[in-house]
Amino acid sequence: MSGKTVYNVYTICSFAALGGALFGFDISSMSGVLGTNGYKNYFGNPTGYRQGGITASMPAGSLVGALSSSFIADRLSRRTAIQIAAAIWCIGAIFQTAANGIPLLCIGRVVAGYSIGIASAVVPIYQSEIAPKEIRGRVVSLQQWAITWGILIQYFIQYGSSFVDGGPKDPNQGTASFRIPWAMQLIPGVILFCGMFFFPYSPRWLASKDRWEEAATVLAGLHGGGDVNHPKVLAEYREIEDALRFEREEAVTSFKALAEPRILKRVLLGMSLQMWSQLCGMNIMMYYIVYIMKGAGIGDELLTASIQYIINVALTLPAIIWIDRIGRRPAMLFGFFGMMVFLFISGALQATAGRPNPNPDDKDISWVILGNPAASRGVVACSYLFVATFATSIGPTSWVYPSELNNTKVRAKAVSLATATNWTWNTALAFAVPPLLWSINWKMYMIFAAFNGAALVHMFLLAPETKGKTLEEMDEVFDSGRPAWKSVPKGSRLDNLAVDIEKGEVKVKTAASGRDGGATAATATESTTHTETPKA
Repeated sequence: MSGKTVYNVYTICSFAALGGALFGFDISSMSGVLGTNGYKNYFGNPTGYRQGGITASMPAGSLVGALSSSFIADRLSRRTAIQIAAAIWCIGAIFQTAANGIPLLCIGRVVAGYSIGIASAVVPIYQSEIAPKEIRGRVVSLQQWAITWGILIQYFIQYGSSFVDGGPKDPNQGTASFRIPWAMQLIPGVILFCGMFFFPYSPRWLASKDRWEEAATVLAGLHGGGDVNHPKVLAEYREIEDALRFEREEAVTSFKALAEPRILKRVLLGMSLQMWSQLCGMNIMMYYIVYIMKGAGIGDELLTASIQYIINVALTLPAIIWIDRIGRRPAMLFGFFGMMVFLFISGALQATAGRPNPNPDDKDISWVILGNPAASRGVVACSYLFVATFATSIGPTSWVYPSELNNTKVRAKAVSLATATNWTWNTALAFAVPPLLWSINWKMYMIFAAFNGAALVHMFLLAPETKGKTLEEMDEVFDSGRPAWKSVPKGSRLDNLAVDIEKGEVKVKTAASGRDGGATAATATESTTHTETPKA
């Protein structure tokens, strides 16, 4: 093993999650400036479809990035794809900082979005292929936690910057209020690009390229303290090799494999969960929370909105700790049910206590709650509870679940399609929500509550539990014919194999073990694992 390479799983996955932080930085890079006169003055006070177009330019770029991510990740490696995303992110941040009008601002957001599309698809794949099954959900959830930290940090950078040049309400506020926080986006991009050099390639990617000796070495560093003959290392090596041999014997291209019914249902499940994670309404709360708080009649909407970002960070942590114990399925069902309830309540409060905005000069919102502090507090409370529910359930699960559904051959492409689905709906909602808030106001909450109800039924019927299973065991989980709502048998084939190896009942030699001349794979179908059963 290289002396400079870091093999601690938590360190690797936590650092890679900076790719998620880029997503969070970009979300707040817009929401934090909407209420400042510096932004409004310089860009001509954009509202409605114009503001929607500016906001949507980022997820539009992310859609293209997500679709191209599988080609980069499969050809150049997961690690290199993350570094490419970091480099592109820095270019986008420079364009945004230097924006002299809406066109260059949108170009910068599209470029940064392209980077986020790659990172949001590849980081969960890299984490899931690095982590052992016992903590896979936990470390992939770090992606969502990093997103929440990115949102929070950038929001407070924005909030602090809003007070320069006379403050956000000064009619002559300058451009530093938005250029400072947009320039600060360079920092996490540079750190991510440089830091990834110190972490290993995915062992499953190495194996898929027939770099078996390197794969065994990485597995030993990750799970065996550097010992390539550790029973757990040998068992996982054998599982990966058997799975890859089976995939290659099928002689089906990865694109054709995606269309096979047994694989297609998993691809569609991952895409559906990412779709529902957008249609649940969470990113509306992130992009346009200032408008929501303003409509609720809150005095300092920037400060009140910041509490929501703190809740998002704080309550993602319990999900990270418990997701591998509770499981993915209970988290999804709880999340969609809770968000549905809080959106229905919020919409009902606004319908009964609100009225058309009496201020003709306010072009942001058409429906407001005035003179009813109890209803205003109720809307704010429902917003906070909605975010708390998302943070403890759908937030992390929407990244964990799609990343572990498929085999090595199609994993990158399946996750790229799932992530592209996320960005497709993200783009549509970012563009459509400002006019929706204006034209149908409180009814928008009812629509998204109904989406959560549909997601609840969908996941109940079609999403089986995947906790405690290796990535190579997902075929058994999904191809057993067992209904999704019935529990999956406990235990793992990997654990049983490791026990057999430790007892000496099964012997496995890897390309890195030095035995048999350090045999390595010569062809796509040649075995590199030698199994011997002791004679009686």
